[in-house]
Amino acid sequence: MSFSKPEHGNLVSWANQGVLLLNSVLTVEKNSPASHANQGWENFTDKVIQILSSHKNNLVFILWGAYANKKSELIDSNKHLILSAPHPSPFSAYKGFFGSKHFSKTNSYLKSTNQEAY
Repeated sequence: MSFSKPEHGNLVSWANQGVLLLNSVLTVEKNSPASHANQGWENFTDKVIQILSSHKNNLVFILWGAYANKKSELIDSNKHLILSAPHPSPFSAYKGFFGSKHFSKTNSYLKSTNQEAY
């Protein structure tokens, strides 16, 4: 399978494939990481994860970064695949993100559970 890098950042095609990208905190002040943490977003996003985990089967949860890795406690690992790695930011990507092969592992899991891989 060949891949060509798109010239845009539009992820609608991912959404159409069933991909949900979810940060723990959904807003942030420009140039101020975690500026909106502990204001309620975490309650909402934790509930989204819990509902998906309990009501769906064979999902893939990709958790990047130490904070995201803690969300694994909300996921039923008997029903879903959980992949975790350091955050892909320039500050930590070389600490285990590069080479994690999360997308190929996701596709392998999808195929093994009779789902369409992309």
